[in-house]
Amino acid sequence: MAQAWRCSGLRWSADGPELAWDGGRRSALTWGKRVAFGVAEGGVRTCVGARGHACPVRAAVPGRSTGARCEECARLDRAHSVAADTIADDPRPYHVYLAWFGPGMVKVGITALERGSARLLEQGAVCFTWLGTGPLMAARRTEELLRAALRVPDRIPYADKRAVRSELPASASERAAEIEDLHARAVSLAGWPDSLTREPCQPVDHAGVFGLADLPAAVGEVTELVAGGVVSGRLVAAAGPDLHVNAGGGGVVVVDTRLMLGWELVAVGGERGLTVPVRGVRERGVEVQDGLF
Repeated sequence: MAQAWRCSGLRWSADGPELAWDGGRRSALTWGKRVAFGVAEGGVRTCVGARGHACPVRAAVPGRSTGARCEECARLDRAHSVAADTIADDPRPYHVYLAWFGPGMVKVGITALERGSARLLEQGAVCFTWLGTGPLMAARRTEELLRAALRVPDRIPYADKRAVRSELPASASERAAEIEDLHARAVSLAGWPDSLTREPCQPVDHAGVFGLADLPAAVGEVTELVAGGVVSGRLVAAAGPDLHVNAGGGGVVVVDTRLMLGWELVAVGGERGLTVPVRGVRERGVEVQDGLF
């Protein structure tokens, strides 16, 4: 019987993207590398637990859930989440940032200073700049100031990010233009907390890190893994949690690695292509029906 592995997600290191596995093993991902895995026959997707603790009942979770947590573990995880605004006394300093994902898609967010740019890589931000540094609540107030005054959202749907990755402006200066403009408008606003130190606009571009130059348009995206299903192809790009995989005659398909969590995965040989549900990549803001393949 083939050895089964449990994926703990896509990680971004100084050397690029890596798939992390339970037990600490990492698999480095490079452009052109074959990505191939199957879901164990008869397998069931189980909850990944919360805050480093296993799910006490190993609850089954839906294949399409990107969180891979049961209702109770999801509640526990969110109860200790800065993103959910449930922690007010975190003593760590925080960065406020502007992130750009494509034309007209800029968001404001915060991340712990100690994390550096990891959060931006995890979100698939093509370009970003810091806005300021300070205590958590000051960073939160600044985030809300920008949302209200400049109408900058704090979330961009992943489907919208995927829809434009192959059509981005060619030069880094073009990709930085929107956040440079917003940064200038943001720092001129009244009402910034006194405890937040403003930072100069210094755009950082991730297009090269993600492998987005000459990226072919994706023809589909995996909606879920299924028992006995296979994903196989050559890696052409990666951004955030997404792998862009050339599956052969079917073209490039996006695999959200969050869908791998909770499954027991096995190695597969040969050019097997895709035997999991895939739907067409929707245009930005437009839904499409399932069942492309």
